[in-house]
Amino acid sequence: MEKLGLQAPVVGHLLASARIAPGATVDTRGWVKPVVEPEVSVMLSRDLDGSEDRATVRAAIGALAPALELADLCFPPEDIERIVAGNIYQRHVMFGPSVDLRPSEPGDALLPSLAARAWHGPSPLAVPASLHALTGDPVDIVAHVAKTLAACGRRLRAGECVITGSIVPPVFGAAGDTVRYALDPAGEIVVTLG
Repeated sequence: MEKLGLQAPVVGHLLASARIAPGATVDTRGWVKPVVEPEVSVMLSRDLDGSEDRATVRAAIGALAPALELADLCFPPEDIERIVAGNIYQRHVMFGPSVDLRPSEPGDALLPSLAARAWHGPSPLAVPASLHALTGDPVDIVAHVAKTLAACGRRLRAGECVITGSIVPPVFGAAGDTVRYALDPAGEIVVTLG
């Protein structure tokens, strides 16, 4: 964001056609620079129109799950319009099992009850103690996405998911690599690059 002079994260979109099953092998032949990002996925239990306060946004978050976003860094990250037009490099997304949240839990308790571990092949990745150290607070991210959609005449809907950004620096991979990600107590997912 600093390099591109942005004050807020850019917002892409998740397509059903890009969703892959946990454990899948993804054909990355022809990709320029495959990237895998372990993320926290937020599932909405009610609609948001972008006008809500923080407490209302938090109450709309019904569950959390591990997600792996697969991207192809096919051109340098220098032109923000091109990045957004290319859906922020995204090619696929994988969701793991979810853990339900109680609406009464305060926003600050959204992630501390979770623990994450990730591996690139057999090597563990350094996961920060705070799962939103690199991304910002997930409640704020969901509110930002809702406001961005509202500016385009849309709204976040119950049942939709928001992936909140990589909890570790991007993992650059090659054919044959695996990335495994466990978000406790939700569960674990793994992807193999083919």
